[in-house]
Amino acid sequence: MMKFKFLLILMVTGLFFSCSSDSKDDNSNEDTIVGIWQAHELKVNNDTASDDEKNARDLLNFLTLKDCYVLSFEFKADLTVIIENSVQYIEIGLNSEGNGFDIPCPTEKDTETTVYVYENGQLTYTDEDQQTITVDVTIDGDIMTVDASDLDIPNLNAGGQLIFKRK
Repeated sequence: MMKFKFLLILMVTGLFFSCSSDSKDDNSNEDTIVGIWQAHELKVNNDTASDDEKNARDLLNFLTLKDCYVLSFEFKADLTVIIENSVQYIEIGLNSEGNGFDIPCPTEKDTETTVYVYENGQLTYTDEDQQTITVDVTIDGDIMTVDASDLDIPNLNAGGQLIFKRK
């Protein structure tokens, strides 16, 4: 009888521990941002947006349709981030027919590696000028939204919400 009780207690204990949750809620906050995020869209309010904001939106939309991503963040589990930025290398030229404009995908890019902290919806990293950048981040699955002006990326910092998709 004693062996039966011991075996029953052992089985109940094993069952208890084997039923633990494997949900993403058990992962640390940092795990939700790990991956490669590419800028896909700039959302601006058409009624209040400046011409610069509208132009940046249209430019990003045009390049994204060509599978050209001019800004990406690769967040790694070791808390390093690789930032690839080709925004300043965008050139506007004539299309091959000579009757309109074309914007080819830039072949040059700046790459920067730094460390980051992602906690309670805030991303903090140090840029190449040793300035600390802190932005509010919303992540919903594979979509990350940030305030474009907070990123301090030339030509994409006028305003609006910058939408990134995880690759």
